[in-house]
Amino acid sequence: MENLLQQLLNGVTWGSIYALIALGYTMVYGVLRLINFAHGEVYMMGAMSGFYTAHWLGFARAPSVTGLVVVLVASMLVCGLLGAAIERIAYRPLRGAGRLAPLITAIGVSLLLQNAGQLVFGADPKFFPPLLQSHEVFRAGEVAVSNIQLTVLVTALLLMGALEYIVQRTRFGRAMRAVSYDAPAAALMGVPVDRVISGTFVLGSMLAAAAGILVGLSNPKIDPLMGLMPGLKAFVAAVLGGIGSVPGAMVGGLLLGVIETLVTGYLSSTYRDAIAFVILVVILLFRPTGLFGAPTTEKV
Repeated sequence: MENLLQQLLNGVTWGSIYALIALGYTMVYGVLRLINFAHGEVYMMGAMSGFYTAHWLGFARAPSVTGLVVVLVASMLVCGLLGAAIERIAYRPLRGAGRLAPLITAIGVSLLLQNAGQLVFGADPKFFPPLLQSHEVFRAGEVAVSNIQLTVLVTALLLMGALEYIVQRTRFGRAMRAVSYDAPAAALMGVPVDRVISGTFVLGSMLAAAAGILVGLSNPKIDPLMGLMPGLKAFVAAVLGGIGSVPGAMVGGLLLGVIETLVTGYLSSTYRDAIAFVILVVILLFRPTGLFGAPTTEKV
């Protein structure tokens, strides 16, 4: 029983990171009906920018909560600008070009960022600096909670709560929901559609950057190709929860993390990556709209 509780704790912690990345997929799909396959590389850029920021500002040699907050905010700002640039340069010119051209462009941007990362940062793995000294904060029998796990979970939940507040309670959130429902009608009502779409990319990219920093805390080995598999798994989490649904992306990420951890703990780590794609096949076969998605009717 204690082993199960420990596995569930590990799964929820890892799943909260998937949820942060999945939110970027689901928000962009909600407003543009586009799967931004470059989103995993934005997550990678978040980890890399955090790595260099920590070294440049000296926080790599003096771990502290202040250092973590500064590195987190700096990385989120960098990736927010990157997300805005990707939308403005790569996607906006193709907005009326159908669905295939933006999809191919997304794959191209993903490959571009991967190779640019190897060129700029080097292909060798780097080790994320310990921004916090790891120690146990709670133990009950065999169940142990470290301060790193607690930091990851609390930070992810705070960011997800902040996003939910923005979407549901702010003027920008109302504009985002209006554009998601009917962009041409929203434009006629005075909603600045271009700014809303750009802001959506910025928000999603900032959450991906936060996920990169949190991964660096718990799994310090980072490299320019680190975004490929987590990006695909986060996409599976978004589909599982219901692509386009913000609560669905949160729940889907948490579920995927728990399932993945249980499979690793009780079966074999060999199946860790495969289980996400098994879930994708199952959800597409039996509930294509996901857990929180609703069937849509298309006008002809």
